[in-house]
Amino acid sequence: MNNSDIEQYLENAEKATVEFAKYSQFKVNKIIKEVYLRGFRNRVLLAKMAVAETGIGKWEDKVTKNILATKYIYEDIKHLKTVGVIFEDNNLGIIEIAKPVGTILAIVPSTNPSSTVMFKILIALKTRNPIIISAPTRAKNVCNYTAELLYKSALKAGAPKNCIQWIKNPSREKTEKVMRDKRLGLILATGGKNLVNLAYSSGTPALGVGPGNVPVLIENSFNIELAIKKIIHSKTFDNGTICASEQAIVIEKPNMKKAIEALEKYGAYIVPNREIKALEEVVYNRELEIMSSDIVGKTANFIAKKAKLNVPNNISLLVAKQTNVGKEYPLSSEILAPVIAIYEANDFEHALKICLDINNYGGKGHTASIFSNDKNKIMRYSMLINTSRIIINSPSAQGAVGGLYNNLTPSLTLGCGTDGRNITTDNITAKHLLNIQRVAKPKKIRKPSKEKRIINKKRLSAIFS
Repeated sequence: MNNSDIEQYLENAEKATVEFAKYSQFKVNKIIKEVYLRGFRNRVLLAKMAVAETGIGKWEDKVTKNILATKYIYEDIKHLKTVGVIFEDNNLGIIEIAKPVGTILAIVPSTNPSSTVMFKILIALKTRNPIIISAPTRAKNVCNYTAELLYKSALKAGAPKNCIQWIKNPSREKTEKVMRDKRLGLILATGGKNLVNLAYSSGTPALGVGPGNVPVLIENSFNIELAIKKIIHSKTFDNGTICASEQAIVIEKPNMKKAIEALEKYGAYIVPNREIKALEEVVYNRELEIMSSDIVGKTANFIAKKAKLNVPNNISLLVAKQTNVGKEYPLSSEILAPVIAIYEANDFEHALKICLDINNYGGKGHTASIFSNDKNKIMRYSMLINTSRIIINSPSAQGAVGGLYNNLTPSLTLGCGTDGRNITTDNITAKHLLNIQRVAKPKKIRKPSKEKRIINKKRLSAIFS
């Protein structure tokens, strides 16, 4: 590892910090508009580059991710005040002033390389924070290309030199060294559990994510076929690489037959019980107790072939019936691929219990989903499930990231709260990259009326008499 390179990144960022602090809101807004446009115009190229380099996901769906990371993010933050006085209340005597948090280290996952780079660059520049991109080795070319593309656009719009940097030959050792440097202001950690934990233990403030293990409850009041169609659309999106994608369907017994018929109608393959063991061996690493890395973002046919399953061509999803949750049932855990478990429940209360078990087994704080037209049952589910987001009657993967199906904040970094070992339940965005300085004036003390003074005098007399 070349320590001088790391030192140079941090020195450059410090200089950029000083310059960026002088920028007006108008100048900042001009920069992020140009950067967003450059990313948006290259959305297809960057999507194809990501799939070509990593072999993960579908380029068509990565285009959608790139649109979210540029257009949707920009529209969400373009009017946000991030410079100078952002709030003032004369009655309270409070003034709030926005300050940058300092140099940001952005950890990027191989599942969403170009989109995560663009998203993090946009929210960093909006808040006048220099950013250093640390890409996964298997996606370093597309990440570095994306960062350089946006950097040139930022410079052209008047951004300070080295406001965007990228570790040209990334490694875990280099990333860890930057993480622990006192000159770093914040780590934005999106990626594997070990890397996120490393960020939290570095001594530098960090905003990370937790794993998802998303249960989806299909309640009797909702159209079963429509629910299944939306779940397949979600779980197969970019070959299941969004951590908010559904991991297990839970449905009441009377509707199981309808659900299976709908799954098969829309291209899913119901794995026979005798072949589930073979599927488990391929998608789950029992030694590490985590999904196998070589099936992440692969097609259902690729996984089926690897497991030596005899399936039709061009299936969209592998569905395995399950009866329990836990270590002995690998498919009850997070699998970022087009593989999903399905559970049969006796009634709504039993379905609810199964969902809670799945949520508690590796997905606390992240996301849950429910299809229902019964407001009371939706609220009961929401009140009991331990997640930061509950997606209603929508594809969970696209719903959780916000903007596409609902009014959640668009984001590619989803906080999971304290139960997910994160500091926030929010969808992370520009407002989280600010230090807010508060100016507090003395309270206005109003002199009591003559009548109140007489009453208070009488009370004091009564107390001391």
